[in-house]
Amino acid sequence: MNILIIEDERHNANRLQAMVKEIDSEYIVCDILESVADSIDWFNAQPSPDLILMDVRLADGLCFEIFSSCPVTAPVIFTTAYDEYAIRAFKVNSIDYLLKPIHKPELEAALLKFKQLISNHQPDPAIADLIDIIKKQGASYRSRFLIPLNDGYKSVGVEELDYIYSEFKVTHLVAGDRQVYATTQTMDELEEQLDPSLFFRANRQHIISLGIIKDIHNYFNGKLKVAINKYPKAEILISREKAVSFKQWLDR
Repeated sequence: MNILIIEDERHNANRLQAMVKEIDSEYIVCDILESVADSIDWFNAQPSPDLILMDVRLADGLCFEIFSSCPVTAPVIFTTAYDEYAIRAFKVNSIDYLLKPIHKPELEAALLKFKQLISNHQPDPAIADLIDIIKKQGASYRSRFLIPLNDGYKSVGVEELDYIYSEFKVTHLVAGDRQVYATTQTMDELEEQLDPSLFFRANRQHIISLGIIKDIHNYFNGKLKVAINKYPKAEILISREKAVSFKQWLDR
């Protein structure tokens, strides 16, 4: 069985590939794609795979753009960090929806479910209906954080955030008053929860807000270096793979 992985975080893609091979040595990952644009080109040039493991949010946009730009006939197992309501909706529609971080037993169960559907000759779920469900869920983004502080809590609105960084496996929110707050969410979770028109995942360690960007400079090996207001010592690099999507994000 040929499986196509569409995932813009290379470490997540490699982990998925390794788990697929561990589950069944006959499963073949035919390719790994990182963006909407690459996926569209791939589907227009290659025969359909048997199954697709697809992240909802990619480096250059949401995966729904793929379905509207080219025919996708293969069944899809979506992977992302949306809330449980969306997950239940996908279960009802007979297609699996795996919440990150994905664990091997969950992936194995999803692949088994796919094989059972194929062996029973059941029709593929309606992709258009599933896309509508995720779009409705994706329209609602996080608006605030409730931060434990001293003997109580503080509410921090997302509009107050300048950038977010991860250090020693702890995620930190940096607000406009230069206050730094630790939060329990991972960077992957926040990437899904924050409005992509306002926030950009620069790399594994940083998410930056649109309003904080001061200057952008070319860097080594096709990377970009971003200087941000109020934080002259912060060094934020955009990887070569994300440089194009970053420029598109700024040019909207």
